[in-house]
Amino acid sequence: MSAPIVLARGLTKAFDGGREPVWALRGVDLEVGAGEFLALVGPSGSGKTTLLNLVGALDTPTGGELTVLGQHIASLSKMARAHLRLHSIGFVFQAYNLVPVLTARENVEFVLELQGMGAGRRDRARGVLAELGLGDLADRRTNELSGGQQQRVAVARAVASRPTLVLADEPTANLDGENAETLMHLMRDLRDRHGMTFIFSTHDPRVVAHAVRIVTLVDGRVSKDEPQVPTS
Repeated sequence: MSAPIVLARGLTKAFDGGREPVWALRGVDLEVGAGEFLALVGPSGSGKTTLLNLVGALDTPTGGELTVLGQHIASLSKMARAHLRLHSIGFVFQAYNLVPVLTARENVEFVLELQGMGAGRRDRARGVLAELGLGDLADRRTNELSGGQQQRVAVARAVASRPTLVLADEPTANLDGENAETLMHLMRDLRDRHGMTFIFSTHDPRVVAHAVRIVTLVDGRVSKDEPQVPTS
């Protein structure tokens, strides 16, 4: 059996709250295997985004153990964490975080350039955009695109380098029902064809319906961890 993509044991995270620390995670145990399509759910303040940020090496834990793609996050330097994020993890943000003065292709290509990809970079960007139904809009500036189209560009940027792990924080929060369904089907298709592992943080039942595993967080702890047959 292959090693897990993510392995957390007794994971904790506290933030400075003045007199007393504010505990966002209180001993999380979690194991995520290759190719999973997992949704983190729970009420606001339950620790979903904090856990996603730790897994994405955007922050470091206060205590416990966290291994992502064989790397012990707490022991990595800032440079090493940046390298892990750039080369192995794709991010899809609720706010898209696209560069509005660049075209869709240029937004995707920029990440490939940061990774050092030379020849073929433009073709790769165009190919990924075409996969996501944006081939005809590759040369359109992103501030000229609809919200659903911008979110698909954000997904294209996240997956263009074929990362092992893709993390999505509330990816459908700004989308209507049709666009949310389209996006989730596209990401499931990417998982099926390229073997990527997806972890979502979400309140959206439309996202949950597509997941094959649901992990529920309450007060910084895992309260449920259940498999699911997707209903969408």
